[in-house]
Amino acid sequence: MKLAKIRRAVISVSDKNGIVDFAKELSAAGVDIISTGGTYKLLKENGIKVTEVSDVTGFPEMLDGRVKTLHPKVHAGILARRDIPDHMAAIKDKGIEPIDMVVINLYPFKQTVLKEGVEFEDIVENIDIGGPSMIRAAAKNYQSVAVVTDPSQYPEILDQLKTNGELSLELHEKLMADAFVATANYDAMIASQMKKRFIGNFPESFPIPLEKVQDLRYGENPNQAAAFYKDPFTPGPTVAKAEILHGKELSYNNILDLDKALDICMDFEKPTAVVMKHTNPCGLASADTIYEAFTTAYNVDPLSAFGCVICLNRPCTKECAEFISQYFVEAVICPDYEDGALEIMEVKKNIRLLRTGTPIGPSERVREYKMKKVQGGMLVQTDEDVIVDPKNLTVITKRAPTEEEVHSLLFAWKLAKHVTSNAVVYVRGEHAVGIGAGQMSRVDSAKIASFKANEPTAGCVMASDAFFPFRDGVDEAAKAGVTAIIQPGGSIRDQEVIDAANEHNIAMVFTGCRVFRH
Repeated sequence: MKLAKIRRAVISVSDKNGIVDFAKELSAAGVDIISTGGTYKLLKENGIKVTEVSDVTGFPEMLDGRVKTLHPKVHAGILARRDIPDHMAAIKDKGIEPIDMVVINLYPFKQTVLKEGVEFEDIVENIDIGGPSMIRAAAKNYQSVAVVTDPSQYPEILDQLKTNGELSLELHEKLMADAFVATANYDAMIASQMKKRFIGNFPESFPIPLEKVQDLRYGENPNQAAAFYKDPFTPGPTVAKAEILHGKELSYNNILDLDKALDICMDFEKPTAVVMKHTNPCGLASADTIYEAFTTAYNVDPLSAFGCVICLNRPCTKECAEFISQYFVEAVICPDYEDGALEIMEVKKNIRLLRTGTPIGPSERVREYKMKKVQGGMLVQTDEDVIVDPKNLTVITKRAPTEEEVHSLLFAWKLAKHVTSNAVVYVRGEHAVGIGAGQMSRVDSAKIASFKANEPTAGCVMASDAFFPFRDGVDEAAKAGVTAIIQPGGSIRDQEVIDAANEHNIAMVFTGCRVFRH
């Protein structure tokens, strides 16, 4: 099919970046321009010959601009296939001229939603109707009509028009694909907002609005291609919104570790640091100062910390920076950096330094759906949001935990829920001592937690993210000198486990909820 020359174009854009220069070049190339509303006014003010859409349709804009382009003289001009004589005869009979280019970007729905204090009525008014209709019509007739949906496309279009006098089929095809992506994402943004407001959990279809942050060098391994996308509506501190101040481009694995580390720090009010490695924490501590918290967390397992990712829930101090600069660290994320801290770490050219620009803590946490792609589908669940109140702990052993032990048990519980299952952790005070992650048997996790400990485990407390299926995990804790255990309970062998705890004079409490992390 021979491509149509670009003789007539409809231009109606919310994002007016570059549109005046683009329209001037089209006009200079002999393209007749039709426009609407604010775009028409802007082009006319800049001396561009332009026809108002109402002069084409013979019908004025109405309903406060809700109806402008929804008319046969626009849509038939876009949809008529140039290679079908009956189509061309039909529009000619009705006095309709073909439209060869549609330049549209849509009402700023996202920007409106993100405005502070915006009224729902304003959100609804910024749902574009005519724009998506014209984009989809032009994209459907892509071999005859060029559909332009983003200012970044203007240079290539103008280059081809100047060089060849027309656009290549390959460019028409690319523009068509980009157009359907644009309308799909726009509709997904609208659907996600309306779903939150009116439907709640788990609708029949699950739209996800995502915008590309960047292409990545590769995925988990160099043979895998990857890119990073963000949900533009997620509030609070996120890796996707964090400002990258220094270092190499983030890798796929960096982003996973940064996200997990940030997630952990969001659970703690006190100055807290987490050291992350391969999506598992290898160190966690809270303290009176962020420096004390960080150095304690790093020294939980300094061997595993080689090539780690670090999250601090307070600004990074010069002291922290000096400590970090002595070791190989992949990335640091925190609310901000004190004067002089960046300069200390920037000596290492590859370390990634990120700033959230917002506080990191429980009050900033937003619970989102958790999703995992499986072959041919997606698993979707609500976020874990169970907060264990010490008043709701069930003491099931002869000895109840002391107040100090309860405090440490709750800290250990927060840590265990972020460790890959089967998870067993040992804690003293407010810092991790040993972390056993991702084993197929729970007793092996208990053994690994002891083995990985960088200090004596006697006097520690233990947390398990799911129930003990046998007493062997408790026996292993007793060998390590554990004095108290927190676990969900619910095993058919609970009594066997309780008996073992009583034999070892270990206090044990049940939470009644599991925090298994696959």
